[in-house]
Amino acid sequence: MEAIMTPESPGAPAATGTDTCAGPPQPDAISGFLSALPRFTQLNAAFTKGRLPERAAEASGLHLDKPAMGVLFSLRTADRALRIGEIAERMAVVGPHVTRHVQVLEKRGLVHRVTDPEDRRASLIELTPRGREGIERYGASLFSWFTAVLADWPAQDRSELTRLLTRLANDVTDRIARLDEEPEG
Repeated sequence: MEAIMTPESPGAPAATGTDTCAGPPQPDAISGFLSALPRFTQLNAAFTKGRLPERAAEASGLHLDKPAMGVLFSLRTADRALRIGEIAERMAVVGPHVTRHVQVLEKRGLVHRVTDPEDRRASLIELTPRGREGIERYGASLFSWFTAVLADWPAQDRSELTRLLTRLANDVTDRIARLDEEPEG
């Protein structure tokens, strides 16, 4: 199947600044795209509804639910302290939802609040050493599982998968962010 989208480097806007194709969509391209969409749904369901995250949480020794693990994961991937709103945005949920989970994580000694140096009235949420160790064990468990899934793949295919998934995630995220910034109407 021939690609019909204009080639762009990750995160770069299309040449015209809008979401355009090199020409009218070809039926084969649309058909291929539509047949791939259920695979994305299948993968998403496997990650979010399957037992993999729960098993990884159990293996980490934390025994937390998915949203609480999501808070820890958001802090770990940010690699810095975050405001509640920033965590909520990364998790695509509302702030009060995150606040409840942060309170549980604080009681368990996995996160703590620090004063925001830019606004002394505000707090940032930060991983404690125990929280960082736990989320690292969680990540190691997931990594081990994915390593087993891809064990029979050639190294070049694994590397290419990582490169392409990273590019796809970055490009989709950047394109959606630009779309969200456009005025409505």
